[in-house]
Amino acid sequence: MSEALKQDYVVCEEIGRGRFGTVFRCASAESGDFYAVKSIDKRVISQGDSLDAQCLFTEPKILTLLYPHPNIINLHSLYEDDTHLHMVLDLCNSPDLHQRVVSLRAIPEREAASVMSQLMQAVAHCHRLGVAHRDIKPDNILFDNQNRLKLGDFGSAEFSKEGELMSGIVGTPYYVAPEVIAGRDYDEKVDVWSAGVVLYIMLSGIPPFYGDSATEIFEAVIRANLRFPTRVFHSVSPSAKDLLRRMLCKDVSRRFSAEQVLRHQWITSFEEAIATG
Repeated sequence: MSEALKQDYVVCEEIGRGRFGTVFRCASAESGDFYAVKSIDKRVISQGDSLDAQCLFTEPKILTLLYPHPNIINLHSLYEDDTHLHMVLDLCNSPDLHQRVVSLRAIPEREAASVMSQLMQAVAHCHRLGVAHRDIKPDNILFDNQNRLKLGDFGSAEFSKEGELMSGIVGTPYYVAPEVIAGRDYDEKVDVWSAGVVLYIMLSGIPPFYGDSATEIFEAVIRANLRFPTRVFHSVSPSAKDLLRRMLCKDVSRRFSAEQVLRHQWITSFEEAIATG
């Protein structure tokens, strides 16, 4: 563990573990405030894919660019030693969206609208600054102890200059946009598609496109045959279904942008209802 890190923060218990590193809870030696420190083992990455090595250094750059935003995991400090890169991040120790969907099966529309509004505020901020997240899914939608959404894990994110397209198959089968699977160049609207899948799952408890293998899932995504089975969508409003059609639109030119999602009546009506109590 970096000596500079240990001078500035008291590192506490392990709270998570991933492919390349470990996450610990830590406390600022100066203020006593709690954070998470993500310690990434550079040796493991150097033995693997060069893309992984690139992500190691891209993620801190992107988080620095996006800082600060209330709905994005904020990078507070960065340390590096011979073997590890240590990122001090917002602490999100409430259940993530994946855990919430599993426990609730389906999320009420009012709560789902609040989650989607916060998520799309984060995505719109990314897109305004030329960043595409490229791996939006419930596991990466975190919550702090005030129940405020924090979009996390920018390891697959990419800089996306206006008018320039990205390439490369990146993402998670259920959530990846059809143009990515098809091997075409794509823009930041892949994030809107992924967020649309997240919304569909929140409202129904099931994914919109599925199969028994990654190949079958990809084939279903490319077909993009969006349906609303009555058994799970019988109580979902027409307005929510309209927004889903606009987010899960195979034609990218007609697919909503993040800003358009935020202006949709399904989002704004719930925001107005919450504001007026």
